[in-house]
Amino acid sequence: MDASVTPSLWGLLPLVVYIALCFTKYGQIVAVLAGMLVAAVMGGHGIMEVASGIRGGLGSFLGYIGMIILLGGGLGQVLKRTGVVHILVAMVTSKMKVDSERKAFAVVMICSVIIVSLLGTMAGGNAILAPILIPIAASVGIAPNAMAVLLHGAGATGLFLGPFTPPVVALMEFTGLSYPQVVLNAGLPVSIIMWLTTFFWAGRVQKKYRGINKYEEESGDESKLAVKDAVKAKRAAFVFAATMIVLVGYGIAIEGGSTFVLPIMGVTALFTGLAGGLTLVEIIDAICEGAKNLIWLFFFFVLLDPFINFIADAGAFEAITVYLAPYVENSSAAVFVTIATMVGIFGVPGAAVAQAEVINKMFLPLAVALNVPMTTWVIVLLVGSQMTSFAFPEGDMQGQMGLARSNDLKSVLCNGWLIVLFTTIYVIIRGLFI
Repeated sequence: MDASVTPSLWGLLPLVVYIALCFTKYGQIVAVLAGMLVAAVMGGHGIMEVASGIRGGLGSFLGYIGMIILLGGGLGQVLKRTGVVHILVAMVTSKMKVDSERKAFAVVMICSVIIVSLLGTMAGGNAILAPILIPIAASVGIAPNAMAVLLHGAGATGLFLGPFTPPVVALMEFTGLSYPQVVLNAGLPVSIIMWLTTFFWAGRVQKKYRGINKYEEESGDESKLAVKDAVKAKRAAFVFAATMIVLVGYGIAIEGGSTFVLPIMGVTALFTGLAGGLTLVEIIDAICEGAKNLIWLFFFFVLLDPFINFIADAGAFEAITVYLAPYVENSSAAVFVTIATMVGIFGVPGAAVAQAEVINKMFLPLAVALNVPMTTWVIVLLVGSQMTSFAFPEGDMQGQMGLARSNDLKSVLCNGWLIVLFTTIYVIIRGLFI
């Protein structure tokens, strides 16, 4: 920040504009554009400075996250075309004879976590899985209401565990922690809380709607591979697993961090595609096909970087630190991490990685001043950024309901509120031991 700029909470006005527009029909691209323009006007930034900021966004960490999202969608399409997804699901379902509701719950949750963690997208991963899993769930009478709860509650945790999912990569960058540290301190504990809550609540929902709402009879052909493709699909699945294990292990060993994510995804897509019988052109075509629906997110992250920088230049985040410092100094670290988490959940809507960036910019100086370890701060960033989609009926929640063919918002939203409650309690408990 320019030393001549006096920190002022008025600098948060662009953020208020962004938040307000996020809740309208215009969407996040319009919201971040409007916020950036307001920030530029307030800061006296000319059109060339705005253009330079956008150019800088292309080379920023947020722009890099956008690229990871695009390539993640591409890898997902390669896995779909080669039949790897079907093989992975078949491996799980073959180990568990689905002859009860609880086993069906477990199969749906396990498959969703695995695929979402590997593809890095809940919407894309569960969209591939739904036609495969619904016939399995229907065979034991699982209601669409419960299926929606399972897909939303379990699928999201895959984003907290995968080695190159956008949230995990962002948390590694913001905290300086390694992948194992992020998973062990934040991803896995939060996921366990969500799994238990989701499994319990899905059971309650199933009990309520058993026999009342049900799927039509389905053959389940979607879950079977044509014989002629089976050999190639199995080979591709083996190559995919082997490549992932070797490259992820190597990346951890050399401490490659977020920088090593794109090579992992690119090489994995290449080797898997070739093993599955795709030509180089077909692999590139699959990657582009999978990425095209996510282009808007790439643009969003590129625009978000100058937006955040303009707000920081205005001294807004420093002003928050100055304003909250007296209250924080007279309170405990547990109170501080709770406040930061709640602000993230209920005060900063938008893409989860963007929320984590805003929370980090706002509160990191205070976290450092209070000697909050990064192993605790990473939990604040994860819960504060990811739980918004469980507290409010946003696109993710509605999307999973659509995939499950359910219109029961109440059941999914209640599960979301329980998850928000229990994960926030976990943050408070961790704060007590700082």
